[in-house]
Amino acid sequence: MIPQSVSQPRKLCFVTVGATASFNSLISTVLSRPTLKALQEAGYTDLRLQFGRDGRAVFDDFILSNEDGSEERCGLSITGFEYNRKGLGQEMRGATAYSGRVGGVVVSHAGSGSILDALRLDIPTIVVPNPSLLGNHQVELAEELASQGYVVHGKLDDLATAIAESEKLRERHKAWPPVNSGADPSGRGLAGVMEDEMGFVD
Repeated sequence: MIPQSVSQPRKLCFVTVGATASFNSLISTVLSRPTLKALQEAGYTDLRLQFGRDGRAVFDDFILSNEDGSEERCGLSITGFEYNRKGLGQEMRGATAYSGRVGGVVVSHAGSGSILDALRLDIPTIVVPNPSLLGNHQVELAEELASQGYVVHGKLDDLATAIAESEKLRERHKAWPPVNSGADPSGRGLAGVMEDEMGFVD
């Protein structure tokens, strides 16, 4: 394992599966070697997972099998919790740039509430539909938001690629809204534009 530089700024990937449905396949994918390696290569230092009501066994199994500092952790500090009844806003803010931290990413299930929470903070967001939930239009939502440039549509079989794409999305966010888009450049940011598109108002 290559040790992190002591001067390396902290960079957080926060993962949420939401409060209602289980999404253990997302937890397993995030903790897989290809995804952890992609995070390391993108300069991430911290990985924090909200693993939901049924995800603790998956998370604990990884932690117990791969001790802190092991090669399998790819140099990342990995922590997790079931849920926070006060919401996930504070957890997501850890992925913003502040006090020596650089901007990170949120990896979210395709629930509109979680997506909006992340975008209100202007954090690049990877949306991963839960294939076990049939008839809930999660894939359609992820595809539509990705096609409009709001998020990266992440897939369980290739989340590592989505990590790389999220770095490109970060740069595009800085130029939002696009020139000649007709959008109001009033400083509302990406989340404001998304709320207009989806019919949400504060």
